[in-house]
Amino acid sequence: VGSEMCIETGKIEKNLGNEKYLFRDASGTIILDIDNDDWRGVNITPADTVEIHGEVDKEMLKDTEVDVDYLIKK
Repeated sequence: VGSEMCIETGKIEKNLGNEKYLFRDASGTIILDIDNDDWRGVNITPADTVEIHGEVDKEMLKDTEVDVDYLIKK
């Protein structure tokens, strides 16, 4: 159990509901947790490349996901 800072560049492929999103980069996919206010008015489609800044959230009984602090549209 723990967290580590991460910066990743890739694409947000799908809104999974409940502030969860499917993110894909060169290494594969991971779930992002993006609070509504962390979007800061940025409109992103699956065609857009984004840079995400956040913390990897590793809990024993849950899938690993990234708690996004902010994102930048590239």
